[in-house]
Amino acid sequence: MIKVKNSNSDFKGIEIVDSYISSKEELKLVLMGHKNHGKSTIIGRLLEDTDSLSKGKLDNIKKIYVKNSKNEQIEYTTTDSIRCFLETEKRRYIITDALCHTEFLKNMVEGDSRADAALLVIDVNEGIKENSLRDIYILSMLGVKQVTILINKMDLVDYDRKVYRKVVNEFIKFINKIDVIPKSFIPVSAVNGDNVVNKTGNMSWYKGNTVLEELNSFSVRDNPVDKPFRMPVKDIYEFTKDGENKRIISGTIASGKIKAGDEIVFYPSGKKSIIKTIEKSSGCPQNIVEANCQSDFTLSQDVHIKRGELTTKLDEKKPHVTTRVRANLLWLGKNQLQKDKKYVFKIGSLNVKMVVEKINKIIDIPTLELLNKEEISKNDAAECILRLDNAVSFDIDKDIIETNRFIVFDDYNICGGGLILEALEDKQSWVRDKVIIRNNKWEENLINYEERAKKYMQNPILIIINGDKSSETKDIAKFLEKELFDRNKLVYYLGIENFLYGVNADLNIVSDSNNKEYMRRFAEVSNIILETGLILVMTLGQLSCYDLDIIKTTINNHNLIAVWIGDKSASSLEYDLYTFNLSKYEIVQKIILLLEEKKIF
Repeated sequence: MIKVKNSNSDFKGIEIVDSYISSKEELKLVLMGHKNHGKSTIIGRLLEDTDSLSKGKLDNIKKIYVKNSKNEQIEYTTTDSIRCFLETEKRRYIITDALCHTEFLKNMVEGDSRADAALLVIDVNEGIKENSLRDIYILSMLGVKQVTILINKMDLVDYDRKVYRKVVNEFIKFINKIDVIPKSFIPVSAVNGDNVVNKTGNMSWYKGNTVLEELNSFSVRDNPVDKPFRMPVKDIYEFTKDGENKRIISGTIASGKIKAGDEIVFYPSGKKSIIKTIEKSSGCPQNIVEANCQSDFTLSQDVHIKRGELTTKLDEKKPHVTTRVRANLLWLGKNQLQKDKKYVFKIGSLNVKMVVEKINKIIDIPTLELLNKEEISKNDAAECILRLDNAVSFDIDKDIIETNRFIVFDDYNICGGGLILEALEDKQSWVRDKVIIRNNKWEENLINYEERAKKYMQNPILIIINGDKSSETKDIAKFLEKELFDRNKLVYYLGIENFLYGVNADLNIVSDSNNKEYMRRFAEVSNIILETGLILVMTLGQLSCYDLDIIKTTINNHNLIAVWIGDKSASSLEYDLYTFNLSKYEIVQKIILLLEEKKIF
């Protein structure tokens, strides 16, 4: 994509995208650099001097530009984004201009532009800017090892070697502290074409590669096809037209490959099935699908999963599953990161709420020195421990970098991103391991989750009603059951004594020593009832955060809401609904309204 720069007329510019298909090896290249350091001119020069533009397009641009401008020399500028294609005898390049850090982080995480290599452009006149140092730090953090630095606009300093060396030496002082070693520093004048595609006599002192030669020296990342299979579930489609009953699991394969007959496991749920058919978007069957391709497949035995689960092969390396991670984080938000605030953590296609549990260290990017402060501000880099509301699946193996990058949202705006360094143990690991084994062994019915939901015209949900000592939680729970029953909903109130002296009879009285197992059993019974498609209502007395985490971990992907009856200040948990000084009828109506808002029925 090229746009003609013209400040002297109303000419809007011409965009060019040559996205033809090539059988050659592809290398994904990202172009980074401070604003006005010449990234766009580098791209334009590469395309022009390699004849990569379609015949006649460049001439047309030049004619329009000269007609609307007094300057006869064409300049290249980008609009909001740029993605272009360059083909040499060796390979094809997909070049992306990283116009802003937030979009670059988003693309690197979501797989749209995972770079094999990078060019970082520096204006020799302006020298190294803080943004340039942040660029190289981001590349290091995201695992992009192949980087070449282009010292641009050498014509403005009369191609002086000493000026070039000064910039190089300053940059080396910085990069020696991080895990990126540039392959080379190339002096260029993009506007005149010096050392971009061709060498000229202007810098005879430079004996290294041109930019094009350097591109051809880069190597493509290890083929992700040969790595363990990983595919975040992006969508689940149901087709029932003309009597057809088909559910298609859809996503983009991050690594590995699959074929019909492969046994797969979804994480973090641990549910297992077998791929029945591989399908294209047209519905035509396909034998095999590999990394970087859109994949649509059906299962031989349907299991209830949701968007965001990570699909893996049963006989390959398992991903990590936890709610606590140690991570490198680059903060780009306008406001400081607050430890007690909830943010949205996105990895693959999964979004979960998160808080910062601990800040291990904060790094000043220009100096890479540790900062003596407690708050993470805009453009700070930090190592943090993040605590997530729900378990996520990821890899930390350096050979599977496709599934350990994440981004952070605040009010729908990207405010940061980073790389997971370590999976940390959480309090739910003991029960999660049991749940994964259970789901692997789970015997599916002929009637699946979606069919029950359609038949009953409701989604299953667990409603836990708690309250202060003065609240009549059991009466309210029974009243809610009766109200839903009268509305033709399939609902059941499970009295806590029925459970305590039945399923948990061997545990006798609930105590600190057996409370974990008590709560696990309660959650397992709840999960079975929810699998039938019912709405389950219970009261649980004094419920702790730890108890609630056990329940959430155990009941698969089912819905759960917690209601508090009484003074809000008397509750230690964060409930979905608080009611105070209301009648039983009013409380029940509020709960039903919440169920309707959550589209339970």
